[in-house]
Parts: sequence; structure tokens; C-alpha cells
Amino acid sequence: MSGIPHDHYEPKTGIEQWLHKRLPIVGLAYDTLMIPTPKNLNWMWIWGIILTFCLALQIVTGIVLVMHYTPHVDYAFASVEHIMRDVNGGHMIRYFHMNGASLFFVAVYAHIFRGLYYGSYKAPREITWIIGMLIYLMMMGTAFMGYVLPWGQMSFWGATVITGLFGAIPFIGEPIQTWLLGGPAVDNATLNRFFSLHYLLPFVIAGLVAVHIWAFHTTGNNNPTGVEVRRDSKENAKKDTVPFWPYYVIKDVFALAIILAVFMAIVGFMPNYLGHPDNYIEANPLATPAHIVPEWYFLPFYAILRAFTADVWVVQLASIVTGGIIDAKFFGVLAMFGAIAVMALAPWLDTSSVRSGKYRPQFKWWFWLLVIDFFALMWLGAMPAEEPYASFSLIASAYWFGYFLVLLPLLGVIEKPLPLPATIEEDFDAHYGKSDKAGSAE
Repeated sequence: MSGIPHDHYEPKTGIEQWLHKRLPIVGLAYDTLMIPTPKNLNWMWIWGIILTFCLALQIVTGIVLVMHYTPHVDYAFASVEHIMRDVNGGHMIRYFHMNGASLFFVAVYAHIFRGLYYGSYKAPREITWIIGMLIYLMMMGTAFMGYVLPWGQMSFWGATVITGLFGAIPFIGEPIQTWLLGGPAVDNATLNRFFSLHYLLPFVIAGLVAVHIWAFHTTGNNNPTGVEVRRDSKENAKKDTVPFWPYYVIKDVFALAIILAVFMAIVGFMPNYLGHPDNYIEANPLATPAHIVPEWYFLPFYAILRAFTADVWVVQLASIVTGGIIDAKFFGVLAMFGAIAVMALAPWLDTSSVRSGKYRPQFKWWFWLLVIDFFALMWLGAMPAEEPYASFSLIASAYWFGYFLVLLPLLGVIEKPLPLPATIEEDFDAHYGKSDKAGSAE
């Protein structure tokens, strides 16, 4: 599985040999658990198991909820209330599902920003990064469709606003919007489509996750130094790595226990904290909420969508150049999806020969400013579309694109990186001391 030299599974008993020749599933599990993993991974490498847990939680709780949910505009809201009030443990299952989505996005954002800081997108891991971005897009689509299902006020109007964005695409926008809605407006056909896709996409995500794991098991894990595991011999590889089991499994399970303690406290004591009060009012097409906002994990990109209004010069320029084809609404849609696209293009935009931001002094400052910018966009996305928030959103959006399209290519040319350790073993020994010295001390 991995290009790193290591001991592979060897069947010993007759039954193991018989099974291995016909279906090498035990060997696959062994090679997955015993894969050589860089021994200097820090606590930012815990998010993989959190994400795996979240995916399993969402699928299991979703299947149970579907048994009691009715995807019809006349009954959807009441069926959710039925789950909350009449189904044994229904309120907890729904709260696990609701807050599980938030935990999913907390973990995926931490996972993405860790990858951006430590250069996990650089060669030979570009495919791993692209698959990760596809998983993220699938998560966003699944979460949006799931938010529509309770058929509350914010569900209905959120669906109206977001599907309306597709109508802004020139020439093909209206047919796409009609196909999504199943008619001229958000109605029963829309709810059925979204319910069907919300149920299907998690299984697509599970398939992509399997490919994602396969991809990084093929190239090996990145690590905080960005230095590759030595592959010239099994002995040198063992000096740079430890088996995933038991070392990182125990570490990951410990981290998962801490995260779940916080998660259970939120589910138990403040399950509706991240929800919007208007979504506990049944959908009413004749009453528009005063302020339509998406879930918190969409807010940064919602802020970028709204930032590019008709009076912004770059929008006016695009409109003139394209003969009016690109108007403010379409430009906002392009900017929103473009904000994700520039992240996906990071492997080719980053020109530095050094992988890890740990050894890039100037990069660190711009990266942490990007993190602050992301939280600023999240806050601005929840604010009204008026001044001064509109101007702040434009500045924050400009920095987001400037970081990927200008700073990453430029820093690779002008930045002088710090010296890198020759091997992972050298970095590990510098932090924790040599294992042979520890042995002699005993």
C-alpha cells in the first residue's frame, strides 16, 4: 500500500493462507493499521479520526431520522416535531445529527488549515488534496440540503436564496435552477429532491474518503517538518517512523474522547446554540424573515458572495469586458466558488521549495492573517448587508484571493526559509532526545 519500506502481512495458519489467496482483506487491514507513520506528528494530526467519527455519526443518526421523517411540505415540519416529542430518544438523535454537522465542519476546517500551513498539498500529495476539496464540496452540498429538510422559515428562504444563485449563471442558469427546484419555485418537488440527495451524498462522501485514505497511504503522511520519510532502506524508514498501531491509534482515540466530552456537553446543555430561532417557525412563503443567514459554516463564503456589489470597480470592469454577461450577482457566485477553487489550486500556486510553514518566517505571518481573515469573513457573513460591513467584507474577500493568487506565488521567490532538518529522525531527536540515550539512562 505505502511506498515506504515496511513489513507486510504474512498469513501463518492454513485458514489465513486460504483466505488471503481469495480475498486479502486481513492483509489490507494489517497494512492499514501497521502503516509506517512519521514519528514526529503533532496534535494537529488528530482531525482525521474526528472526521471519520463524524461521517459515521451522521450516516447512522441520519438513517434513524429518515425512518420517522416525511418529505412533504405539508408534513415535514410536523414530522420533525414528532421526532422531537414522540420518538423514543428522538430529540437526542436529532441533536446528535444537528450538532454533528457542526463538529464535522470544525474538524474539516482545522484539517484544511493544517494542510495549508504544513504544505500537505505539495507534491506528491496533489491528488490527495484535490480529493479532500471534493469531499469538502460534497459536505457543503449535503449540509445545505439537510438544512432545508426541517422546513422552517430559514430552511425555506435559505433554499430560495441559494437556488436563486444558479439562476444568475448566463444562458444555462434558469434550466439548472428549474431542475434543482423541480418547478418555478421552492415547493414540494424541491423538498423531495433535496431529501433524496441529502440521503445519497454521505455515501458518495464515504467512497471519496476511502479514496482519500488510499491516496495518502500510497504517498505516505506529511509531517510538521515537511521532510519525507527515507525510503532507501527498511532500517532508515524505521528510524523515521512508528507503526500507526498502537502509537497513533491510542493518541487519536484519546483526542477523540476529549472532543466527544465537549461535544456531549453541547448536545446535552446547549443543543440549539448554533441554530437559528426562525427555523423553529414553520415555512411560510408569504413572510420573509428580516435577516436571512445560512449556517455558521457557510458564513465566510456567504460574505464573499455578498461583498461584490454593482458599485465595486472589479465587478464593473468585468461587466464592461463581457458586454454585461457578468453582472454583480453572477460575479458574486463566481467569487464564492472561486474562493474554494483557489484553495484547491494551492499545490500549483505555492512556488516555495520548502513544504512546511514551520520553516518559512514570512509565510507564517501571512498565513495567520489568513486564519484571522477567515474568522472575520465568518462574522461578516452573519452581519446585515450594509455599511460598514459591506466594505469590511470586500477587504476581507480581497485578502483571501490575494493570499492564494499573489502572496503564495510571490513568497516562494522572495522568502528565505530556515534550515530544515536532514531527516525526521533528526527532528524527533531534537525535540524528545534519542531513544538510545533514554535506554542507557535507565
